[in-house]
Amino acid sequence: MDRNNIRIKFGKRLKQLRKTANLSQEDLGKKATIHRTYIGSIERGEQNISIDNIAKLAKALRATPKDLFDF
Repeated sequence: MDRNNIRIKFGKRLKQLRKTANLSQEDLGKKATIHRTYIGSIERGEQNISIDNIAKLAKALRATPKDLFDF
């Protein structure tokens, strides 16, 4: 899988889960202790996100890290 393609898919999935949870990027950022602009860049597929941040986002969304890769 192309590295940019997986970033885009991951970002779309993150956005989908965030919207399902009724959270803004800012709200998710506060819950995950990640800056809102970084959340946006992840959702656009611009960031090569670390496993630590994947875990933070999953916890904030009350999901598992695996859920974030369910695309």
